[in-house]
Amino acid sequence: MTTSLTAPPAGDRTTGSGPAAGPAARAAARRTAVLHWIGVHALGVAAALFFVLPFVFLLLTSLMSDQQALTRDLWPRTWEWGNYAEVWRTPGFLTWWRNTLLYAGLGTLLTLLSSVPVAYALARFRFRGRNLSLLLVVSMMMLPPQVVVIPMYLFWAKQLGLSGTLWPLILPLAFGDAFSIFLLRQFLLTIPREYLDSAKVDGCGELRTLLRVVLPMAKPGLAAVALFQFFACWNDYFGPQIYASENPAAWTLSYGLESFKGAHHTDWNLTMAATALVMAPVIVLFFFAQKAFVEGVTLTGVKG
Repeated sequence: MTTSLTAPPAGDRTTGSGPAAGPAARAAARRTAVLHWIGVHALGVAAALFFVLPFVFLLLTSLMSDQQALTRDLWPRTWEWGNYAEVWRTPGFLTWWRNTLLYAGLGTLLTLLSSVPVAYALARFRFRGRNLSLLLVVSMMMLPPQVVVIPMYLFWAKQLGLSGTLWPLILPLAFGDAFSIFLLRQFLLTIPREYLDSAKVDGCGELRTLLRVVLPMAKPGLAAVALFQFFACWNDYFGPQIYASENPAAWTLSYGLESFKGAHHTDWNLTMAATALVMAPVIVLFFFAQKAFVEGVTLTGVKG
């Protein structure tokens, strides 16, 4: 008598692939997904705390009294909001604000006015030497500013007599900025050429096409360049130190803050309050313009 060997039913196998294994597999998958979600968000929270805690420490210290700021306390016993008013009343602080707004605002405007036409020409015109011109722009981006600081100082300070002012830092921006030109050129390449051709069919010249068609479509790129330039001018310390250090009436916030810190080297609460007042405008500006900024920076890498 022979015994026939037959495969056991699918549900009786010990591999766990039967009907009972379905809920167990789904539960394991859910646990894996939950653990993955927890791990990713834990890393995100840790990274956020890594960047946020220094600002929290700065704000809390700025609201402490003089004596408590020198202790290990992390939380103010009394909220000294008057520290900000005292910093604001510091002689010269309003002058530093006015000079910084002039430098950053006018410098950003001149950068946009001078860089947009060059970037448009490099992106859309076909002329002999275009690639060489683009190579020169990229080469200027790689040139450290310390290399040209001496000849620039001799020209602006000695030949033109503008030492002790911010004009040697503002006027060169009227001749374009290499990084801004390159960034705008990359963004303008993402605009379909059909729009430009349609404008020319309707009778628009190059200037009118640039003003009526290209610029409205290039708002994210313009916003990114404007923010980059505004932040660079706002935080510039090297330039004002070179040209305006001899004239306190021409100091900017970045350079004046160093003088303020030297005069209040033991008043950490006032130093932190002054730092917060210097940082606040750029943080608020980036908060409201971050969407256009991120979009502009992202789209500049779409086409080369």
